Amino acid sequence: MTKHGTTRHGSLQFWPRSRAQRFLPDVSWNAINLKEPGLLGFIGYKVGMRSAFVKDNSQHSLTKGKRIIIPVTIIECPTMKILSVRFYKDGKVMGESMNQNVEKELKRKIKTPKKVSKKIEDFKDYDDIRVVVYSQVKKTGIKKTPDIKEIGLSGSLGDKLKFVQDNFHKEISIKEVFKDGIVDIRGVTKGKGLQGTVKRFGLTLKAHKSEKGVRTLGSGGPWHPSRVDYTQPRAGQMGFFTRVVYNSKIVLIGNIKEKNINPKEGFQNFGNINTDYIVLQGSVQGPQKRQLIITHALRPIKKILRRQYEFVELR
Repeated sequence: MTKHGTTRHGSLQFWPRSRAQRFLPDVSWNAINLKEPGLLGFIGYKVGMRSAFVKDNSQHSLTKGKRIIIPVTIIECPTMKILSVRFYKDGKVMGESMNQNVEKELKRKIKTPKKVSKKIEDFKDYDDIRVVVYSQVKKTGIKKTPDIKEIGLSGSLGDKLKFVQDNFHKEISIKEVFKDGIVDIRGVTKGKGLQGTVKRFGLTLKAHKSEKGVRTLGSGGPWHPSRVDYTQPRAGQMGFFTRVVYNSKIVLIGNIKEKNINPKEGFQNFGNINTDYIVLQGSVQGPQKRQLIITHALRPIKKILRRQYEFVELR
């Protein structure tokens, strides 16, 4: 006798499948361990995917020294500025020092204070420091309204305070945050709207003579308990979910003036890159122009760290 049935369609790893509350998700900054002092994350904007020619310099690789093709994702990363500094005590915000020299585009999103109530030097009793940064997205041509996000700092308490004092009125570039290695990408996926069970969970179509629909459930569950269980695949929201892509290998970090990677026709649904950019191996969630948070790797994989690629050109 053959066994009837199959594995369930649709993973319960992500539940409930509901729309994300915001474009830039929250990050547990304390979980990321980094010895070098500096920012733990950066805001970027997805350009799109291409194929790239790279030279494989990985040890013990079958293609060592050869020119190979890999899929890459390009993310434009305009410079960021510090909006405010937050001081924490026992996991709670005990105070905040605002930067008075901010750009006028911020007024589109928040109400900027006219006077600074407290300075950085006024805070004494605290155990953690984080910064609220905003992206200078107007340099990219995507939009004018900046994206604002709280980002954690690495290093000791003294290192964090020194970083804030040194960069409080400066522009921070992607090259100052990431050098080489692997990163995690946090963001929101493409939105698909209301979809049925076949597209949302991958159910198999029923026979053409089936009653009560072809693209529906065969059975909604037993008679008792007299309700439909939440594990049953149902129609609903698909896409626009918060997701994390772990351990993306950095292929190149550059500036468009130093190394121009813009195609003649521009990138599809994006245009041309105007500022700094980062090229990552593999795919990243979201459509073009979607804002993303690039962070240091939460749990780095040694096998991916050993990969060494020298960027040649886009295919």
